[in-house]
Amino acid sequence: MKKFFVPLFFAFIAVNGFSFSPVDSVNALMGTHSAFDFSRGNTYPAVAMPWGMNFWSPQTGENGSGWMYTYSANQIRGFRQTHQPSPWINDYGTFSIMPLSGNLQVDHRYRGRAFLHEDEIAKPYFYQVQFEDGTNVKMTATERGAIFVIKFAKGSRQYVVLDAYNQGCAVAIDTLENRISGYTKSNSGGVPDNFANYFVVEFDHVIVDFGTKTNDSIEPKSTKAEHFAVQAYAEFDLNPEDSLVIRVASSFVNEKQAWINFDREVRNRSFCDVMSESKKEWNEKLGRIRVEGEVFPNTLPTFYSCLYRALLFPRKFFEYDEQNQPIYYSPYDGKVHKGVMYTDNGFWDTFRSVHPLFTMLYPEITEGVLQSLINVYNESGFLPEWASPGHRNCMIGNNSLSLITDAWQKGFRNIDAKRALEAMLNQTQAQGPVASVGRNGYEAYHMLGYVPYPDYFESSAKTLEYAYADWCLATFAKSIGEEKIAEEYFQKAQNYRNLFDPQIGFMRAKNKRGEWIEPFEATEWGGPFTEGCSWHYTWSVFHDVEGLAQLMGGYEVMSQRLDSMFSAPNTFNYGTYGFVIHEIAEMVALNMGQYAHGNQPVQHAIYLYSYLKQPWKAQQRIREVMCRLYSATPDGYCGDEDNGQTSAWYVFSALGFYPVCPGTAEYVLGSPLFQKATLTLPSGKTFEINASNNSLENVYIKHVLLNGKTFEHNYLTHKQIVSGGKFDLKMSNTPNKKRGVEIDDLPYSYTEKKLEK
Repeated sequence: MKKFFVPLFFAFIAVNGFSFSPVDSVNALMGTHSAFDFSRGNTYPAVAMPWGMNFWSPQTGENGSGWMYTYSANQIRGFRQTHQPSPWINDYGTFSIMPLSGNLQVDHRYRGRAFLHEDEIAKPYFYQVQFEDGTNVKMTATERGAIFVIKFAKGSRQYVVLDAYNQGCAVAIDTLENRISGYTKSNSGGVPDNFANYFVVEFDHVIVDFGTKTNDSIEPKSTKAEHFAVQAYAEFDLNPEDSLVIRVASSFVNEKQAWINFDREVRNRSFCDVMSESKKEWNEKLGRIRVEGEVFPNTLPTFYSCLYRALLFPRKFFEYDEQNQPIYYSPYDGKVHKGVMYTDNGFWDTFRSVHPLFTMLYPEITEGVLQSLINVYNESGFLPEWASPGHRNCMIGNNSLSLITDAWQKGFRNIDAKRALEAMLNQTQAQGPVASVGRNGYEAYHMLGYVPYPDYFESSAKTLEYAYADWCLATFAKSIGEEKIAEEYFQKAQNYRNLFDPQIGFMRAKNKRGEWIEPFEATEWGGPFTEGCSWHYTWSVFHDVEGLAQLMGGYEVMSQRLDSMFSAPNTFNYGTYGFVIHEIAEMVALNMGQYAHGNQPVQHAIYLYSYLKQPWKAQQRIREVMCRLYSATPDGYCGDEDNGQTSAWYVFSALGFYPVCPGTAEYVLGSPLFQKATLTLPSGKTFEINASNNSLENVYIKHVLLNGKTFEHNYLTHKQIVSGGKFDLKMSNTPNKKRGVEIDDLPYSYTEKKLEK
């Protein structure tokens, strides 16, 4: 059986004939060797189109588990249509299909089939596995559908189980047309009462027997079931040489729209056709960046595996009607609207580098996201912050403002600026339906200039994030001529100063009387901070590093404090969490002092050296993180991957620059990981990055040319990149301490650069 299995996949590759096929470098299993108490990515192998409405994945866990697929498991219980952005957020609108050879087992707890990873192939456009009983499953996907090819084990009975999960669902079996249709209302929150995912499944062979299971009761010959938890099963009688082809599509609008999606995307299409189209689409999107010349083993597959993750979310939560016009079911007001909707994104994570990656190379997605943000405001009265598919109570901040401002500063104009400003102002002046939407503690923040503790949990982190959001709003307002609003919010953007204690050099919490909360311990997690401690949040002043440096006493003092973060003992106090959360365990395992790259709040901090006239320190540390903490393996991340953010950090950093402060339209230089990278820009132009003499040891930038002219700045602008050109770096194994050390070479800060001129 295994002689049949492996060559088949490579035959598919040969048929497609790509000379440059970055998608075949992707390991979709990167980050899957994870668990509740320790994350190496918390990913699953998503078979999908880029930003597709539906993903498909093998399911090793029981129904309802956020850990849908874990590399340590040895059984698969189904192949699941999933919309899960994170195990902590979990899934919605999910159902699964499970082929079975032999005895019928409908219940997900008992129907698992053993497999080995050596009998598994996981690519973005294709998944194949052979169970130990000989059953072979292939799967590929469109944006709203999928096709399976099943080869059952010889001499066994042949079944397919459809599991509609729970929370209200229905199935209907049509034996004349060999179909199963139905809906599932399974969800983990963030949906109106009328939410449902309508699915249609069609088989290319005759159903010879069938039945349903309602809760715990199996009913043979039953063609319909509607209850809290429902499954359906169909039996087939294929010849040993035949395969069963299953075509699937779904809709969040209604069953009619599900059939429209089915007709448009999978009807009368072969498995190879769909797979080839998916592969072509992935190669086009991944191929907008071409990297060459590895300086560290296996960095090319790691790079493209990370880029794959960055292009999965947010998902297109819209469909095309009979007139081929985009429509969507709104998870905010429960109605169907014309237009586009994107969801499954936590902006607390992705504002940092995922969305800046889109503005640079995938502007069509940024345009859709901007329209979606205004649509959400129109339908719910607030901008989204963590959507899955509607408002979810997760994380903090007003980072939707960052997305709008960053795109606007880079020339995107496909939204009404006045309406956008209205939405942004409202986001800062009211509390939404859940604490993460709008501004939790906005009245205290407005009155005191900070969010007090313990009145509000995570108060110091909120204060710092609100100050950045205020800068974003001010920047946007100024750009459209609203000077009075801009002045007010630029002042608010300085509120980070209210939590800096110059006696100890850290950000810390205050109560509503203006008193420091005692005792203070920089290594204490939780309480006034979010998934981190003061060591991590002290650097969260993206928009005003100069101002932070002045508070600390100068560039040298701040640089030494950054140094000490990496040299400090990796001790911790789990604080209000009450136990060692996985982020703490991951920081300790890194053994990089108090630096915790596995979570987002501190991921930008290494680049701050480039604001302090010591860019060579950033170059060394960035290269260390890329080479030590990432690999295209199941344990390839050092913490949660989080909707592409940890991946996008690597993608940008491997290119040699990073968007420390979205909204400035600047990218701070680091240390490129390849000898050459070519960006194919939406305009058709290219931006070529050449790092001559680049190697594992040569991590430092000796000198730089931009379009043939000496370039001393520690940052590139968005305009310089998208205009196309050549960026030539000469790398060295010794730091150049004379480059990038003038005031004019430093990246943007709101506070005027005055220190150590």
